[in-house]
Amino acid sequence: MSTKVIIVDDSSVVRQVMQDLLEPCPDIEVIGTAPDPIFAMRKMRANWPDVVVLDIEMPRMDGITFLKQIMAIRPTPVVICSSLAERSAAITMEALAAGAVGVIAKPSLGIRDFLLDSTAELIAAIRVAAHARLEKMPLSVTPDNRHATKLAVAPAISPRLSADVILGAAVPLPRMSPTTARIIAIGASTGGPQALERVLAKVARNCAGIVIVQHMPELFTGSFAKRLNTLSTIEVKEAEHLDLVLPGRALIARGGEHLVVKREGLQYYVEIVSGPLVNRHKPSVDVLFRSVAVAAGKNAVGIIMTGMGDDGARGMKELFDCGAATYAQDESSCVVFGMPKEAILFGGVCDVVSLENISSVIDRYGY
Repeated sequence: MSTKVIIVDDSSVVRQVMQDLLEPCPDIEVIGTAPDPIFAMRKMRANWPDVVVLDIEMPRMDGITFLKQIMAIRPTPVVICSSLAERSAAITMEALAAGAVGVIAKPSLGIRDFLLDSTAELIAAIRVAAHARLEKMPLSVTPDNRHATKLAVAPAISPRLSADVILGAAVPLPRMSPTTARIIAIGASTGGPQALERVLAKVARNCAGIVIVQHMPELFTGSFAKRLNTLSTIEVKEAEHLDLVLPGRALIARGGEHLVVKREGLQYYVEIVSGPLVNRHKPSVDVLFRSVAVAAGKNAVGIIMTGMGDDGARGMKELFDCGAATYAQDESSCVVFGMPKEAILFGGVCDVVSLENISSVIDRYGY
């Protein structure tokens, strides 16, 4: 059965190009387009879609208001198309908080060429969104609602490379100076922003240093980190090159760059590394997890959360093999039970926990 899609955008060019790009897909059916949410709702009442592709800034009603109505009336996966600008990134974070399950970053200029070049990304975003499990939310949802953020980032179509291309082949752990300093490594993708928001909002101030890879486009991770920082008692920031991993601090990997943890003496720090996609992602959870396994060994804690695909499964097994404590989010609390499932099947998970208990797991290793 094909996925029914409606495209809501005030640009006739965007609507037409998207429709033309999706028409050849046998598993996707464009059942309509609309220049604004008012027209869209009329069409949706007659034939409700499986996925909505939605612009944010539109006449008569903005996309965020429309999104809130959809999530209150009949929760439906929504993929946001937003410009790659700092202001638009902040607005997109608000849309994700209101219940969007996907985001495609588009430029302010050259939209037609961008869409033509990003056909695979658009199709993948819709397919990922179609698998999302949503909850009905009150119409009064606000940007700081702690139970509303869901994100599906489309994996880029590219050669499938392993963490070897960034860190070299996996090798036995080097001899390290004795330390009891803990470090928490977290990987997430589809549904991760909601899950991370709920977890970090409850983590104690004396928690061990946290490093996080959330699959998210470039420029959005900065706004995401700022949002988490306002909701948490700990410091949350987008990671910068040579940032220290400190108790009571969480570092979010920058979109478009890999995050690698290193150790000097008793201190952990991060490096921002370019290079190819790993598991078709940058940042990659596998890259983070392997680097943490090498830097921290049995003093590490690995947590794999909701997400599509298997990025992180091999890195989690490397953490497990070096004596780290490893946890996977359970199926019932995941938006998509892909990454945790693959990590479990790969044999790298010590325990499976619900989303509500992950903050308690982190606090267990605090100071």
